[in-house]
Amino acid sequence: MGRFERLLSLWVALAMVVGIAIGSLVPGAVDAIAAAEVASINLVVAVLIWAMVYPMMVGVDFGAVAGVARQPKGLLVTLVVNWLIKPFTMALLAVLFFEHIFAPWIAPEDAAQYIAGLILLGAAPCTAMVFVWSQLTRGDATYTLVQVSVNDLIMVVAFAPIVALLLGVTEIAVPWETLVLATVLYVVLPLLAGLLTRRALGTEAAVSAFTARIKPVSMIGLVATVAILFGLQGETILSRPGIIALIAVPILIQSYGIFALAYGAAWLLRVPHRIAAPCAMIGTSNFFELAVAVAISLFGLNSGAALATVVGVLVEVPVMLSLVAFANRTRARFPGAEHGA
Repeated sequence: MGRFERLLSLWVALAMVVGIAIGSLVPGAVDAIAAAEVASINLVVAVLIWAMVYPMMVGVDFGAVAGVARQPKGLLVTLVVNWLIKPFTMALLAVLFFEHIFAPWIAPEDAAQYIAGLILLGAAPCTAMVFVWSQLTRGDATYTLVQVSVNDLIMVVAFAPIVALLLGVTEIAVPWETLVLATVLYVVLPLLAGLLTRRALGTEAAVSAFTARIKPVSMIGLVATVAILFGLQGETILSRPGIIALIAVPILIQSYGIFALAYGAAWLLRVPHRIAAPCAMIGTSNFFELAVAVAISLFGLNSGAALATVVGVLVEVPVMLSLVAFANRTRARFPGAEHGA
């Protein structure tokens, strides 16, 4: 990684502070950003996420997509962890902590809200940010795209039933426009732009040189996104620091536990590191835009459920950066062969 990337934790920490400061001192600016929404997706944040994803998409070689079928183990690990394990372990941890361990300090009605928010996080695997984590671990761009695309398709049909089951209700109002628009903004448009860029550049050498030049744009997009998200939620974060620490506990346990499970399974199955690292990152990270949007639509902007999803954003970036560092340090423990997973 370059110098800027090695100091990314510092930039993210500064972005959090700056975002909260702007939200407190210049609330009008934050309100203007918050108002730029379509189908519960903030367009300013969407542009920044697009900037994060585009450099990764330029590296996607469509000629290699067929090879994914010859390497099914990484995709299998992703799907099993994301849809058969992660939502249920998150729900279990949420109930364990907020109905039992933290029960003396939290009112039952508040505990139910926090549990709901954590369930929404656990049922929404990462869509956009994983391209950044994949890039930082030198992941296979094409395979990462396929993994994300398959997860998006499953999310359309599985998210609502899983959340409804875990919340114990029979109906749930899922913003389908948010799902569709997010997929278009975060996957389809950057992918088309990347394809057109590759064709314009012509050779692989030219593509490699171009992606090296624009790679910092991805990191800047991440830092700016963090600043805006914390600007939007700064007042809530400042007013309730204690409860934020409590909400973070099950999220941290879930994040590191899911990564260990997926990364360990990929290692046992001898999946190459360029596939293993992103497949573990997808399960560990969350589609927080969707989780926040659904929490607000179901429970309200100032609800405990919405707060829990925002804490997910607070925890995710430093956790994912620590896991990126771990994955890079353990690269040599995975098979070096580029074929057969």
